[in-house]
Amino acid sequence: MEFKNFDELMEVVKGKANGIVVPGANNDEVMQACKMGLEKKIISHGILIGPQDKIKEYAEKNGVDLSNFEIEDMDDVSEMANRAVDLVREGRGDFLVKGLVDTKHYMKAILRKDVGAVEEGTVLSHFVLFEVTRYHKLFALTDAAVMIAPTLEDKVKLINNSVNILRRIGIDRPRVSILCPIEKVNSKIPSTLDAQKLVEMNKNGIIKNAIVEGPYDIYITFSKELAAEKGVKDALVPGDVDLVLMPELNSANAVYKAISFFGEGMKSAAIVAGTKFPVILPSRTDSPLTKLYSIALASYLKKTKVS
Repeated sequence: MEFKNFDELMEVVKGKANGIVVPGANNDEVMQACKMGLEKKIISHGILIGPQDKIKEYAEKNGVDLSNFEIEDMDDVSEMANRAVDLVREGRGDFLVKGLVDTKHYMKAILRKDVGAVEEGTVLSHFVLFEVTRYHKLFALTDAAVMIAPTLEDKVKLINNSVNILRRIGIDRPRVSILCPIEKVNSKIPSTLDAQKLVEMNKNGIIKNAIVEGPYDIYITFSKELAAEKGVKDALVPGDVDLVLMPELNSANAVYKAISFFGEGMKSAAIVAGTKFPVILPSRTDSPLTKLYSIALASYLKKTKVS
């Protein structure tokens, strides 16, 4: 990997020409991320979409020099999202940064058939990369924002989307934990049945370029010692996980936000997986730093392709 933490990532992408397009730019966190992005030299220019007076107000409040940005005056949230996607498609920006717009409008704009942002047969999913002090390396989690109740087939696509990104950042064969409430297959807990099938698919070569294990709970996923205490031995994923596949949105979103809120020394970047160009998808209430790191990750992915 070219980077092992977010500080190193920031150095890797520093000085690159990156144009951002922000629907719903009338937002404190977005403006603070823009300011830091300019200062850290990971943003060079951009287009801010939203109510012009509000954008200028938030820019002044947060000390953002608007000479680096164009403003497109717009009030309708859906129109903002569609316009932002069109601007990236036209080559006037490198990637999207979600501002004060609902995820449903944002995703609907990206999924428009005339945009061609998604390969046929691919699903879009949420990918978040975490750095926390209590774990020895970066790890990813999916899907905490897009897919509500993924089927077994959907979960294969979620794994493939995330593995693709992890390979692009230098992890040749990501280690995947299928997260469940318990570590044993139980017919009354559907997620454990899916976990069993996903592991079989990996062994049979249906899920490629990854090591898939489970069902595992949180303890087993992140600790080799606790895995051994629970009788899980000679496994490759516990304590060395790269990707955590969550069962469904209810649990995934709660875990994502719990780590974000309580995680000691937490840093994160959130993007949409499965698109042809980088799309940034943090929560509207995520910190400016999360938006900044998301921009940095998008900048890195802009220049890489999966091998």
